[in-house]
Amino acid sequence: MAVVSKRIPVPDLVPVRRALLSVSDKTGLIEFATALAGLGVELVSTGGTRKTLADAGLKVLDISEVTGFPEIMDGRVKTLHPAVHGGLLAIRDDAEHAAAMKEHGITGIDLVCVNLYPFEETVASGADFALAIENIDIGGPAMTRAAAKNHAYVTMVSDPADYAEVIEALGEHEGQVPLALRKRLAQKAFARTAAYDAAVSNWFAASIGEDAPAHVAFGGRLASVMRYGENPHQKAAFYLTPERRFGVATARQVQGKELSYNNINDTDAAFELVSEFDPGVSPAVAIIKHANPCGVATGASLKDAYLKALACDPVSAFGGIVALNSKLDAAAAEEIVKIFTEVIIAPEASDEALAIVAAKKNLRLLITGGLADPRAGARIVKSVAGGLLVQDRDTGTVEDLDLKVVTKRAPTEQEMADLKFAFRVAKHVKSNAIVYVREGATAGIGAGQMSRIDSARIAARKAEDAAEAAGAARPNTIGSVVASDAFFPFADGLLAAAAAGATAVIQPGGSMRDAEVIAAADEAGLAMVFTGMRHFRH
Repeated sequence: MAVVSKRIPVPDLVPVRRALLSVSDKTGLIEFATALAGLGVELVSTGGTRKTLADAGLKVLDISEVTGFPEIMDGRVKTLHPAVHGGLLAIRDDAEHAAAMKEHGITGIDLVCVNLYPFEETVASGADFALAIENIDIGGPAMTRAAAKNHAYVTMVSDPADYAEVIEALGEHEGQVPLALRKRLAQKAFARTAAYDAAVSNWFAASIGEDAPAHVAFGGRLASVMRYGENPHQKAAFYLTPERRFGVATARQVQGKELSYNNINDTDAAFELVSEFDPGVSPAVAIIKHANPCGVATGASLKDAYLKALACDPVSAFGGIVALNSKLDAAAAEEIVKIFTEVIIAPEASDEALAIVAAKKNLRLLITGGLADPRAGARIVKSVAGGLLVQDRDTGTVEDLDLKVVTKRAPTEQEMADLKFAFRVAKHVKSNAIVYVREGATAGIGAGQMSRIDSARIAARKAEDAAEAAGAARPNTIGSVVASDAFFPFADGLLAAAAAGATAVIQPGGSMRDAEVIAAADEAGLAMVFTGMRHFRH
């Protein structure tokens, strides 16, 4: 049944005489409460918040003195009471509401300062089911929504970052808060409870193995408003989700200009790729341009890996993103800064490397503190007109697959190592993807083409261009191996790779023409391995 508005005019300035404070995050609480008290505001509080304020010497009314009922059930029930919600929801200028308040002895609450139980942090810490449930806030969201709904008369403060602005407004308007600020704070409060409920519902679905719940929501916290999105005419912002994963969203920016929309997208792609390579095995570097790798390599050192990665496509690397799987050192830093680079992202950086990069004021340097776990599951979301596509992150890793040799000739030990390397990279290349690799470095990458044979030819042509630029006698595809992110539907793509000089192939298999493709590989003397897993990336 719809509720009909009484259309009572909303006042611009509303006085704050009584404030209810109940927070988990006590950052700035004492200063905020002290300023309120200094303006003559009566303070009401609950549990630990009340104790914190009382210990600071502030006069605080306990919530039980308002409700006439003690906190019970370990604090689960304390604010869910008509004396509280009547004071929050009453329309002050409505005669019937005013009469109900008088009849039941309800005093209006003009300001609510609430932030919620730390559910997201609790789950991120690895807490068990029972502890996570206990950290689902009930009274907090109820008060937040009630105060935000009645923003015509109530100021709802859900973020410590807003304390100073509220106090400033109260001082400027003689103890009153203007409507524009109340509306803005109300919107922020509703957004917070929405994100909170999304975190709870998604966690709950995952905990019971519900892959496709009837309703799904995703929430995030604003990290930055950007100058524009992919293009200057598009507005954009960056939001952080509850997921705690090493990468661009959780990294510390040491220096450089603010990250753009495209910077963040490309840097995420770069770091996810380089995280596929275990630093305990060898240093690795990935260079990304427009979300696609233009060079990936392992080496005896980060400098060696970087130079090998750069050699794959030095033209595309200009203005790219460089990701490293281990601590950025001075030798690697000296090489990276020789060409224009947008972003460097690494788990750590030495003091010497920091000093070298600092000379490039606009170069962004991000320190993550660790590598992303390629096997860690999560949900990823893509918007389409009128809907959302939701799927699991691609956690397939070549080391976990049952590789099957399907040709007469088996790969050599070096070929097999390069085949695994190539398939790791192909997972992070836009489909259709073809990746040539030779001795732990990409030799040519073909990405995003409508046909697989075109990707094979483009990758080979890039290798020829790189060889010409380096003054090499022949391209690195000669004697290389090749990976395809999905099966070869026809033998032509395989034969194009063979013509480029590849000696071994790794692909998922599963085509109706697998037998034809295998026969073509045998006739060309190629070794071929099936993975049984494809890595489409659109």
